Amino acid sequence: MRLDLIAIVVDDYDRAIEFFTGALGFDLVEDSPSRTGDGRPKRWVVVRPPGAETGILLARADGDRQTAAVGEQVAGRVGFFLRVDDFDEAHRRMKAAGVEFVTAPRTEPYGRVAVFVDIAGNRWDLLGPA
Repeated sequence: MRLDLIAIVVDDYDRAIEFFTGALGFDLVEDSPSRTGDGRPKRWVVVRPPGAETGILLARADGDRQTAAVGEQVAGRVGFFLRVDDFDEAHRRMKAAGVEFVTAPRTEPYGRVAVFVDIAGNRWDLLGPA
């Protein structure tokens, strides 16, 4: 058993792909045409960190309820955790790519951490070794 995908609701497929692949360095694994349950066109878009098995399904918001969830999937908490081997390099690269960090880097018992927001406004921990 393994966790294959998690979904993040976004406003726009292409802007989300650019953020995850350009700013975060993820791989675009799939971008295929698909259809909603009632036949409207959508896309099946999956990104994931290089070498990772678990991916992120970038799901474009469909309707008022999903639009309201963009950036609020975990009610303002940090809900996603990106672990890297070289914290300082990843932090520098991400800042240079325009990623918004909402906390300064700090050291905790579990390692180095800084909170950033993704293209949708969800909060993530960037985590690295102590």
